[in-house]
Amino acid sequence: MLTHPTLDLLHSLGLHGMAKAFKDLDAQSEARSLEHAEWLALLLEHEKTLRQQKRFESRARAAKLRHAASVEDVDYRAIRGLDRALFLKLAAGDWIRARHNLLVTGTCGVGKSWLACALGNKAYRDDFSVAYHRVPRLFAALALGRADGRYTKMLRAIARLDLLILDDWGPEPLDADQRRDLLEIVEDRYESRSIIVTSQLPVDRWYEIIGNPTIADAILDRVVHNAYRIELKGESLRKQKQTAQDQPVS
Repeated sequence: MLTHPTLDLLHSLGLHGMAKAFKDLDAQSEARSLEHAEWLALLLEHEKTLRQQKRFESRARAAKLRHAASVEDVDYRAIRGLDRALFLKLAAGDWIRARHNLLVTGTCGVGKSWLACALGNKAYRDDFSVAYHRVPRLFAALALGRADGRYTKMLRAIARLDLLILDDWGPEPLDADQRRDLLEIVEDRYESRSIIVTSQLPVDRWYEIIGNPTIADAILDRVVHNAYRIELKGESLRKQKQTAQDQPVS
């Protein structure tokens, strides 16, 4: 069999999964008894698997999640008011397909960011495009983009995401530019893409953080409408973990 010309042709066509499978199968004597259709099916399956893996890796890099969290590792035993049934429903991803939002609130350390990243991880594993942003850093980046001409391009990139994670919203009041930035982001995504917002502040205090009543009404109407809510309570999980570690061994 003319192995090398075939391999070269597969590589030149960008079919690297098929090329590797072709080489592996050619080295197996038992594979030579396969029918042409069976051989081709195996090559195509390897190509599909390789492309899926590359797409997954690309999604993971682009997401830039703060925590290496996964929905399979969520601790439902922690006393923080997490509704297991609701979280498992969210993990299925239908709310993203329906273009709904999710609001996660609670005091510092109860796991808001970790849960948001776990859902983000599951989303990109399900082939959604995801990006994580801490709100203060996102506003700073947009301010730089406004100054150097990248602002519109940055907003377009955010608008295309299937799931945008806005972590650590509040408690600092927004200035005029930040209010406009947030309105642009929310308006672009309203009923077309999903957002997760995490905040130490309860939702009923977000209005005062935005500041301008007209813009606050516009933003909250679009974010809160059709949004799921996770309201966490209790002490910091980090503090609880540290206390457990400090306990003397009996």
